[in-house]
Amino acid sequence: MKRRTFLETSIAAAAAFAVRPSWAAEAHQIKKVGLQLYTVRGELKKDFDGTVAKVAATGYKEVELFGGQYGGHSPKEIRALLDKNGLASPSAHIDYVTVENKWPETLEAAHVMGNEYLVCPWIDEKQRTVDGYKRASELFNKAGEASQKAGIQFCYHNHSFEFAPSDATGGKLLYDLLLEQTDAKFVKMEMDLGWISVAGKDPVSYFDKYPGRFPMVHVKDYVNDPNSTSSYAGATGSVEFKGRLADVGQGVVDWKRIFAHSGTAGIKHYFVENDDAKTPFEDIKISYDYLSALRF
Repeated sequence: MKRRTFLETSIAAAAAFAVRPSWAAEAHQIKKVGLQLYTVRGELKKDFDGTVAKVAATGYKEVELFGGQYGGHSPKEIRALLDKNGLASPSAHIDYVTVENKWPETLEAAHVMGNEYLVCPWIDEKQRTVDGYKRASELFNKAGEASQKAGIQFCYHNHSFEFAPSDATGGKLLYDLLLEQTDAKFVKMEMDLGWISVAGKDPVSYFDKYPGRFPMVHVKDYVNDPNSTSSYAGATGSVEFKGRLADVGQGVVDWKRIFAHSGTAGIKHYFVENDDAKTPFEDIKISYDYLSALRF
């Protein structure tokens, strides 16, 4: 190519790039949409293997396990089932009692299933005091240090009750107590973006204050509905919520705005969750299609 032609071509290409809209160069997408299997818990009870296969057929590449009840399957059998369906399970939810009393064997099972994260999703109501959260923080730090030595990251998953000021905490938010009292290296957060939004708090403000602390999120949507008869009292605590959960993209959460800050947050895994899916397989497809097409 002649020098003049090369220069003209280069200048033209640079000019074309310069007039591209800003989003064209910066748009991101979720390459591996995941599902928290709690969304299809009723279907799992009827047909565990078949439900996992249907989740994979919908397009999901990752699943998050929950509860330690896997249709009677051993960790080895779960891993084989996931492999058969082209799925990975980077994370699993583990209850507080198990973290407290059965941690070594839980870490061992997690390795077999391929979990890179283990998540405690709940602290009992009677423990939601300053002293109770101090005990929880101490336990989580200890569990997180042990899990890191095993090559696994410990996390905590929120609902809405952590964002309600309480006399028992001197007006301080329980979520803030956990973030302040746990070691950022040993304890990360899996933020449930639906429940924090229901509580009227801004996920982005937490991303900015605690960058890199949120490797996973639950992608949960909702609509405001004063006539809703659904009850989420356990999840919301004293936070008043007049509404109902919805498939992702069908509610009020501004996903583009939140996910534009994924880099700051450190998000690596996005798990769809709908605690109240009425038609589970249809619901997970709607959410999958929305997130697969989303650019931010």
